[in-house]
Amino acid sequence: MQTRSQLTQSEVRRLILAYQKEPGNDQIQHAIIANYENLIAAYARKFSRGNDTWEDLFQVGMIGLIAAIQRFDSSFEQSFESFAIPTIIGEIKRYIRDKTWSVHVPRRVKELGPRIHKAVEELTRSQQRSPTIKEIAAFINEDVEKILESLEMLRSYYALSVDSKIDADHEGHSVTLLDLIGMPDHAYERVHEKIVLEKAFEVLSEREKQIILCTFFDNLSQKETGKMLGISQMHVSRLLRRALHKLRETLPHDGKGEIVMINKEAQQFSE
Repeated sequence: MQTRSQLTQSEVRRLILAYQKEPGNDQIQHAIIANYENLIAAYARKFSRGNDTWEDLFQVGMIGLIAAIQRFDSSFEQSFESFAIPTIIGEIKRYIRDKTWSVHVPRRVKELGPRIHKAVEELTRSQQRSPTIKEIAAFINEDVEKILESLEMLRSYYALSVDSKIDADHEGHSVTLLDLIGMPDHAYERVHEKIVLEKAFEVLSEREKQIILCTFFDNLSQKETGKMLGISQMHVSRLLRRALHKLRETLPHDGKGEIVMINKEAQQFSE
């Protein structure tokens, strides 16, 4: 894949030599880069394969071009393109291998994937049919288990958004993955409430904590609570009223001033 250079080979060599002598000269660097922008854009399109990675691959290709400019030895009788193109492609392939997977997979899987793809193409062409796993493994001299593992992990190259539309229901409305696998999880709210309650209970004395727990969590009457703690029902009522007043100052309230995370029957004692 080549695009026509605007500069001649001698002009490119002259600019590269001048840049290597004066690496901080942005004007020279921009002149060389502008000459190869179309080339890099073409390779970025080729390797992006219609995905949204084109801009990233174009920038990576630019990095490869700059590296080639810095390392090019004009004393060798070769064109700059023949030296730069492998460097540009190498940078793009390395980026694709290391940065574009939706999930992390071992490097060996990333490196085995292209070999499997090439083997499938060659075996399909030579045998005029799709090859078996054993044939692919034999062709690239790898274990069948590794081939199966790589094929399974290669499915993780792209991840679907939970908002992806996959079908329509009987009424013609779009259905997304989130509609099928998502559901409210009230456990998060319960965990939050537990943390808030634990923090709020720090303002209570041990006796007040016992009365709150007996009344609203164990559902004991004031008489039963007093009997268990060895105090009178009137004393329980007085301590309960004081404890609820402390919690009212600490816990969240609803629009009516009711303590959100204490049973509604506490309201009669908190007034």
